[in-house]
Amino acid sequence: MKLVLGISAFYHDSSAALLRGNEILAAAQEERFTRKKNTADFPIQAIKYCLEEGGVTIDELDAVVFYDKPFLKFERLLETYYAFAPKGFISFLKSMPVWVNEKLFLKRAIRKGLKEAGSYDAKKLTLLFCEHHLSHAASAFFPSPYNNAAILTIDGVGEWSTASIGIGENHQIKILKELNFPHSVGLLYSAFTYFLGFKVNSGEYKLMGLAPFGNKGSEEVENFKKKIVEELVSIKEDGSIWLNQKYYNYATGLKMIRTAKWEALFKLSIRKPEENLNQQHCDLALAIQEVTEDIVYKMALETKRLTQADYLCMAGGVALNCVANGKLVETGLFKKIYIQPAAGDAGGSLGAAFAIQHMFFTPPSSPPEGQEGMKGTYLGPSFSDKEIRTMCKKTKATYDVLSQQDLLRKTASLIAEGNVIGWFQGRMEFGPRALGNRSILADPRNEDMQKVLNLKIKFREGFRPFAPAVTAEDASHYFEMGQSSDYMQFVFGLQESHKLTADLKDKSISDKLSTRKSSLPAITHVDYSARVQTVNKETNPRFHALLCIFKELTGIPVLINTSFNVRGEPIVCTPLEAYRCFMATDMDYLVIENFLFTKSLQPNPEDKLKWTTQYDVD
Repeated sequence: MKLVLGISAFYHDSSAALLRGNEILAAAQEERFTRKKNTADFPIQAIKYCLEEGGVTIDELDAVVFYDKPFLKFERLLETYYAFAPKGFISFLKSMPVWVNEKLFLKRAIRKGLKEAGSYDAKKLTLLFCEHHLSHAASAFFPSPYNNAAILTIDGVGEWSTASIGIGENHQIKILKELNFPHSVGLLYSAFTYFLGFKVNSGEYKLMGLAPFGNKGSEEVENFKKKIVEELVSIKEDGSIWLNQKYYNYATGLKMIRTAKWEALFKLSIRKPEENLNQQHCDLALAIQEVTEDIVYKMALETKRLTQADYLCMAGGVALNCVANGKLVETGLFKKIYIQPAAGDAGGSLGAAFAIQHMFFTPPSSPPEGQEGMKGTYLGPSFSDKEIRTMCKKTKATYDVLSQQDLLRKTASLIAEGNVIGWFQGRMEFGPRALGNRSILADPRNEDMQKVLNLKIKFREGFRPFAPAVTAEDASHYFEMGQSSDYMQFVFGLQESHKLTADLKDKSISDKLSTRKSSLPAITHVDYSARVQTVNKETNPRFHALLCIFKELTGIPVLINTSFNVRGEPIVCTPLEAYRCFMATDMDYLVIENFLFTKSLQPNPEDKLKWTTQYDVD
């Protein structure tokens, strides 16, 4: 079986992935090692990890593959500047030296980066390049449980393509239709992310979380939607879109939008980062979210028309819009939808490797229909007891070592008593979501817990919702599950039996937050929805067992599950990073494997201040 290393780099969310045949041996984002969130740097540390985990050297690889084609991207850049000339001259002058010195000599940059990851014989290296949206498509289809499925990819932009419709059959992917730059659903959504004061390429989650605070169906929201579809974007019945470039500046400028035109259109000033949110901001967020949902549905409808497939696979940054995904499930358009858990550019390294395995080399044997290949996304580093004990000596930590069963019971009891637990187990997750191995856990019944987690532990905006982890067998008792959601890919509504009647219309953002909305208030968003993680015994037996014991104690097999990090920081990778985060926040206990840490040694106030000031900017 062939060994292929996939690489994603130089834009955002750099990563590496190693495949042997159909098996993913390792995959990780560079940010987890360098601690630079969303880094675009060449993934030297991620490559080193993948090679070490796979027990191979670079010379043993059959191929190294990069996730897009830089010359096609350069062609798009030149043609765009030519089409908009003389606009964009300053941007052109700034970007050309970078492209000439770095991007056009990408082969040289990759070979140099690989040298830093490990020595190798350059003459033996097979270096390949995969088109961006094919990488996305392959990342979703080949590890999916389907041998035949429709494929829909939607993001900002690859080389030229911004969205694609395809069909996957066994070892082949055929692209049937594409939408090209500058017309892009991802860039449309990012433009609103920018206008509402969040950071592009990371703040889109915040925009999605803010949208439910809008007053659905209100005159303001409908007016915003009308302006969007009449002025900013024309939406066709097949889901293709046309963006009115007189309102945008991303094609040739240094900013996303032409701010003055947006302010005049919406009669609303651009929001500065950290500025207080008001109802207009919420209503505008809801408006673009609903417009995006409409576009995604139309694209899915066209995908169904072209392929007549029963199943759909999705990838690309827009596929991380789990609200739109949940709405798509509700339509029943496809029997099931599979979304690559690392759907953004990080997953491009994995997709490129899969594409080469299946479409360049002799294809590996396909897994049985229904068998999914992502291994729960637990594809990153794990740490031995010896390494944990070394960390304990270095930090002079206070801890106990318990048997697995005693640890699970103790942890469940502590959570039920209102404590917040840092939970560090096994291999780190690949992708943006913590799924029970690098998580912060708490009791969803506690109506103060959302505020506590946001302000005292995550150091982030108070409106941000938290996700529930629930045993797969119990999920439908609590949530209106259209299908399973193993990777937090879908937002579903709470079952009526768990809702509490509350009139939230015309209430302020703070009042909407503070009103108890369900029997699980800490994971219920203001629209009675939740981004659900269904936990399977086979995929993560320890996390599943913890949920079951919590159910024994409380009657509820549900926990708050949020990523083990603070605002502006990547998810923790090592035991030392977990311990530092624990000591610098108001977390009550930390569990690393079978080690239970307490805070009898109180954190140094200066260390805590340093943490919160250094990382309190997104």
